[in-house]
Formats: sequence, structure tokens, C-alpha cells
Amino acid sequence: MNVADSRDQALSLLTAALNHSDLAVKLSSLKQAKDILSSLDSSSAAELFPYLSDLQRSPHSLVRGFLVEIIEDIGLKSIEHSTVLVPVLVTFLRDVDSNVVKQSIVCGINFFCSVLEELTLQFQQHGKVDQWLQELWMWMVRFKEGVFSIALQPGPVGIKLLALKFLEMHVLLFTSDNVNSEKYIEATRGSRRTFNISWLSGGHPILDPVAVTSDANRTLYILLDMLQSASSLPGSVTITVVNCVLSSSLLRS
Repeated sequence: MNVADSRDQALSLLTAALNHSDLAVKLSSLKQAKDILSSLDSSSAAELFPYLSDLQRSPHSLVRGFLVEIIEDIGLKSIEHSTVLVPVLVTFLRDVDSNVVKQSIVCGINFFCSVLEELTLQFQQHGKVDQWLQELWMWMVRFKEGVFSIALQPGPVGIKLLALKFLEMHVLLFTSDNVNSEKYIEATRGSRRTFNISWLSGGHPILDPVAVTSDANRTLYILLDMLQSASSLPGSVTITVVNCVLSSSLLRS
């Protein structure tokens, strides 16, 4: 099957996933579409990203959750085309289904780190930052704000725990260069190369090292303030906050 035929078949499957009345057919169509999209080159797959984005309107939480899986699998491989997909993750932070919210936070964390790395490496290698990447970073900032809001407001414990881990990661990412912090973040994210704030030492048109370090400090103070009201928090949340503060503090020492 040539690229055009594969693209047409994927489009037909995505349309079925959006419009068919049977949930089993929707999910089966999505799985097949995902397999086809994974086989296409990034440019060809990206032509169908707007149709993927339309699936966020699905009334079925299983479809929305599967959409997040596809965004993570396909979007990270075609990150230069993902400005259509990342807004879906920001929208899903307010989803009525807690599992969709949790999936979106986990997926968004991976995007946040990947975009951050690309943002610094592109400037180091080419002396500029492409417009698509600037736009993608703006969405990552919105994602960060959404997750911070979840961490600070009442809500389901499972979602809050993931949001708090994002706050911890945010502190560690933008903490002054420290070998231990790099090892810690690497261990939490697997074998992928990870961002290090020392990459900003020569300056950057989007990321001001002073500003991001200050933001990390404010985030740590937020976690410390939460400890002041630990008696009113669920036990699992308190434990997570304590662990976040300890790891952040130790890596700054």
C-alpha cells in the first residue's frame, strides 16, 4: 500500500472512530489508525493530526484516553508537527474522567521535557528557535499552569499526586547544575537524555536562566507552604509533598 492509500485508510478509520455509534468499532478503528500512523513518515502522519484532534470531542472516555496514547506515541516522534496535538492535552487537564486527566499529565510531562530539550539544543546548534517550537513551548507553559492549578486546588487524590510530581520535576529541571539532580531526573525518566540548566549558561532567546531558576524557587516554596497545612491534606498527598521537598532540597545542597 502506498503512502496516499495508507493516509486515506487512516482518515477513514479516524472518521469511524469519531462518528460510529458502536464503542467497540470506535476503539478498533482507533487502534488500526494508530498502527497506520506509526508506519507513515512524520510529514504524512502530520496531515492527519487535525482529524486526531477532533477526537477530543468524543463523549466516550475510553476514546479520549486512547487519543492520549496516540498523541504520546505519534506526537513525540513528530514533535515539529505537534502544535495541533498538544492543545488537546491542555484541554484534557479539565476532563470529567480522572483517568483521562492522569493520562494527560503523564503524556504532557514527556512532551514538556522533550520540548524543553529541543528548545535548548536547537538554539545551541543553529543559533535560533523555529516558530513552531516557540508556539509549542507556549502550549507547554499553559500545560504547566494547568497542572500547577490541579496541584493547588481540591480534587481527586490520584490526579493531585501526579500534579505534585510534576512540580517536583519542575524544581529539579531548573535547579542550578548538579550532577546528582541530573542522575535523579534521568532515573525517573528512563534512559533518554535529559535537559540540564547548564545548557542555558550562554543565554537563550526564550528561556532566561535567572527567570526559570526563580520560578523553580517559587515552586519549592509552594511545596513548603503545602507542608504548613499538611494536617488538612490526605495522608498520601502529605507523603508525596514531603518526598518532593526532600528530594528538591537534597539536590540543592
